[in-house]
Amino acid sequence: MIRNIFKRNKKADNTVEDAARLLTMSDYSMPEPDLWEPVSQACTQAQLEEPHYSHWCAQIREEPRMHRKQWEYCYIMQALHINDMIEEGRRALGFGVGNEPMAAMLANNDVSVVATELAPDEAREAGWVETEQHALTKAQLNARNICDPDKFERLIDFRFMDMNKIDRDLYGQFDFVWSACAFEHLGSIAKGLEFVVNSVKCLKPGGIAIHTTEFNCSSNDETVDNASTVLFRKKDFEMLDRRLKSKGCRIEFNWNLGTKPLDLHIDVPPYRPNDHLKLQIEQFLVTSYGIIIHKD
Repeated sequence: MIRNIFKRNKKADNTVEDAARLLTMSDYSMPEPDLWEPVSQACTQAQLEEPHYSHWCAQIREEPRMHRKQWEYCYIMQALHINDMIEEGRRALGFGVGNEPMAAMLANNDVSVVATELAPDEAREAGWVETEQHALTKAQLNARNICDPDKFERLIDFRFMDMNKIDRDLYGQFDFVWSACAFEHLGSIAKGLEFVVNSVKCLKPGGIAIHTTEFNCSSNDETVDNASTVLFRKKDFEMLDRRLKSKGCRIEFNWNLGTKPLDLHIDVPPYRPNDHLKLQIEQFLVTSYGIIIHKD
């Protein structure tokens, strides 16, 4: 049974038909994605109900809630965990880290991290400073006091860098790289996909790249492109898969978008701090999607 979608502002005219549009982009012949052994997959309610979701929330000093942005952190951490990457001696590279807790969590687990962020002038022009989503200093990355200060200072390096122009001295240096909801802000779908391909150049053989971004659940044709936030389609990720396979990389996709009530509830502006897994952006239905890339 498709759940009716709540209307919470006059501009939104969401109905049960919107959920039906969502269903057209979901492949229910695939098993529902789980967080225990994640592949490239969408955020779904069932994953947030798994017991280890609470474990990762505790690692970043957050109370568990039904929110796709929190899921992105837990998804990345679980994917790293099952690939034996959250271990002493590992070296990591984070892109567009903003004020996220990932770098501090990794350092707290003895992983050395190079954390990168857009230069202040460029970030201010893009509006990230005003919305407090930009890191100006290294110290901001440990604002939650997740990591012992001495360990944090020793294991974290911080530099300004444009994700569209990855510094070449970073190539081939890392066991894993990550970004959380960043590459949809690079200006276009083409630039976002190019970033993902280039991020893999930073990996050692056997390394993994994990990125989360915005996924257009309601159309494989029309979307938002050439904007401050773009919406990636299934065919964009399939194109990415082909490009990366030619470079010796592997991706496994799951296109099941979930069947529980919150998987079929579309949040509309002003967005809720909870019960926020699927949402409306312009005329499209959107959720968070994670991509895991293995470099052979």
